[in-house]
Amino acid sequence: MSRIAIITARGGSRRIPKKNIRDFCGKPIIAYSIKAALSSGIFDDVLVSTDSEEIAEIAKAAGASVPFLRSEETSGDFATTADVIAEVLDQCADRGREYDSFCCIYPTAPFVTGEKLQKAATLMEEREADAVVTVVRFSFPPQRSFVEKNGFLAYQWPEYAQRRSQDLEPFYHDAGQFYLVKTGAFRKERTVVPARTCPLILPETEVQDIDTPEDWEIAEIKYRMSHG
Repeated sequence: MSRIAIITARGGSRRIPKKNIRDFCGKPIIAYSIKAALSSGIFDDVLVSTDSEEIAEIAKAAGASVPFLRSEETSGDFATTADVIAEVLDQCADRGREYDSFCCIYPTAPFVTGEKLQKAATLMEEREADAVVTVVRFSFPPQRSFVEKNGFLAYQWPEYAQRRSQDLEPFYHDAGQFYLVKTGAFRKERTVVPARTCPLILPETEVQDIDTPEDWEIAEIKYRMSHG
């Protein structure tokens, strides 16, 4: 099965300037995603999709290929991940390269490793899944969440108010690291989470959204703790 790793790294970032190439524990944060993809040994190509010449140069120095820059349509604020992936697959097909599956890896995912990518590939094969997505369990059960009604707190689901946490079904959310997807399923459903998607469950210590400077600091603390 032929596979391509697609690391999506747009140049613009309002809350964290130059977010995708900012120094993270000693090197540009995108370099961690590139290293993980290369070290996994499961990809025929490791490609960075970007609209930035600066990001392209850093990506190439880290070992990735950047055979083309993004179009104007996929560089804007309203372009979706699916739009970016579709463009990459189409551009590659035009150059005579088609893939059975792809892995969309975020450029700000320093906790991704080659081993996790290998595990996802094995999971996809064993489960005969169309996709594998990294997820993490909610740290507090959403079934016992509050909402505000007329200025006062109320349980969203009162029937769970007195239930023990360990007796509630675990809920998960996207860990924001990568999506391993069969190309045929993506073409059919136009999503990186098609119907037959199975989870790769990660511990909370290896997951951190990085949307603000505070998130960045927390991610570095977690990374240093796990790589100390």
